[in-house]
Amino acid sequence: MAIAPESRKPAAVVLSIAGSDSSGGAGIQADLKTGAAFGVFVATAITAITAQNSAGVTGIYPMTAAQLEAQIQAVLNGLPVSAIKIGMLANIELAETVARLLETTNLPVVLDPVMGATSGSSLVTEQGVTEFFRDRLLPLATVVTPNVAEAARLLDAPLASSYEELEQQALALHKRSGRAVLLKGGDAQLPLAVDYLVTDEGVKPFSAPRQETSHTHGGGCTLASAIAASLAQGLALEQAVAAAKTYIQGAIAHSPRLQLVPHNGPIHHFYQYW
Repeated sequence: MAIAPESRKPAAVVLSIAGSDSSGGAGIQADLKTGAAFGVFVATAITAITAQNSAGVTGIYPMTAAQLEAQIQAVLNGLPVSAIKIGMLANIELAETVARLLETTNLPVVLDPVMGATSGSSLVTEQGVTEFFRDRLLPLATVVTPNVAEAARLLDAPLASSYEELEQQALALHKRSGRAVLLKGGDAQLPLAVDYLVTDEGVKPFSAPRQETSHTHGGGCTLASAIAASLAQGLALEQAVAAAKTYIQGAIAHSPRLQLVPHNGPIHHFYQYW
């Protein structure tokens, strides 16, 4: 039976501030697909256009600060945004624009400190972005979601290679920023893939079996977007992370079903539906 329009709840809205991935697996495209899978409406502010595929990134074309700000303001002024997800920012000018706008909002913010693609290609076009992320953006986020390489870069530390080092780096980022940190441990070559959520209440590990697949393109973007979608729907942070982890595990497990490329293919955002 159809639901009467007047009895339907308004859709939760997430604003994704991120780069466009021409191959469709990461960035804005991943955020849109994740939102659809979670039943959330995703509005976008594109920071840069990238030319990329499973082999790597061949071009990065950033927006101007004015173009990015106009997109963000149009969305915030026109839609009931409930959460913000931030991905690729590319350069200092764009990062400064986002920081300035975040200072004017009290919305939940999921910051994915994107600095490189799964293929190993850099997504940062100038020096100083790492320091700006660490000193200005992290303190403005509700939760920060670095992978192993990003955490090491933000801390100017070696790559974590044990569960203890992963937890210590997550704690160090939390202490430095004063914000919740979800350090994604999947890139550490350890028997279990363990992510560490650190909040003022302590450390919560999220453990999952390591999946033997090369098709993980867009995994970091998708996890951050899934957390933002869950926060927009009213879940508490730990619940949001748990829901996002369940979703990403399924999306990775079913990624070979897409059969698009031999290696570094996208995860399957709609594995629950087709």
